[in-house]
Amino acid sequence: MNIKVFNIRLDKDNCIVDQNRMNEFLDSVNVKLTSTHFVTTTTTDYWSAVVFYESKKVAKPVQKESEIELSANERAIYNALKIWRNDLANNLGWSAFRICHNSHLIAIAKDKPQSIEDLQKIKGFAETKSEKYGDDIIALLDSI
Repeated sequence: MNIKVFNIRLDKDNCIVDQNRMNEFLDSVNVKLTSTHFVTTTTTDYWSAVVFYESKKVAKPVQKESEIELSANERAIYNALKIWRNDLANNLGWSAFRICHNSHLIAIAKDKPQSIEDLQKIKGFAETKSEKYGDDIIALLDSI
């Protein structure tokens, strides 16, 4: 755990600057505990704030579906796979992601598997999922 001390001076010139500095810091960390104390001196009055914190874990940026580079053919395959998946999910009363995620559809569009065995090599398509949906996916790929 880390510790940082802030002094919030109460005079008009410094109060807002000190508060903004502290708030910016607080937004960038996971605060665990704080303690404040009002300090009076002969020349200055201020709040002293002690912040016990941990660094925020930096999440790996997720690439949006629209940012992934697909050729025109891959985009057509991806769109057809999405329609197939969404229709199937609708018929089953499920959320589409229960069948497979967009990232899986993108991988299929890029790899263009020709068999169930090829499909099983794609992340997210183990034996069970490939057996359930493999024939539909291979047929869809063959029709495009």
